Amino acid sequence: MSDTYLTVIPTDPLWQPGKEAGDRAMAALSGMLPDSDARLGLVNQWHDGVELILCGSNLEKISCPHCGAQCATGWWTDLVSERYDQGFVRLMAALPCCGVDTSLNDLVYDWPMGFARFRIEVMYPGRSWLTAEELSRLADTLGHRVRQILSHY
Repeated sequence: MSDTYLTVIPTDPLWQPGKEAGDRAMAALSGMLPDSDARLGLVNQWHDGVELILCGSNLEKISCPHCGAQCATGWWTDLVSERYDQGFVRLMAALPCCGVDTSLNDLVYDWPMGFARFRIEVMYPGRSWLTAEELSRLADTLGHRVRQILSHY
């Protein structure tokens, strides 16, 4: 059996909400789920350090946000492994395609992924992507812009 997760994270990997804002945002996401079964897998998670939020087998490619070139999977995997060992305290990297320094969080992931110290996650959400309006509502409730990740394992 495979697992599906819908995760919402702040766009800034270091940012965390207070408990009340996090709980309000989780309640808002709960109202966007189709039924009580989907709500069973809904949780807020605060992390001491930055975590990589993967999209699992949904990942198709990773591209440079500056020149659009596709990043080699091996380059990305090696870099992420190195940064993981360091606790993701540094996300900036020189891209091999054009040499521009950028954050690993700002790479163009197809399907979306990201880095965060806070997440709202629901296992078996019973739905696909959140709409732009729903994301805007969550951002307003949380007090920070957000991005969504749909993971499949």
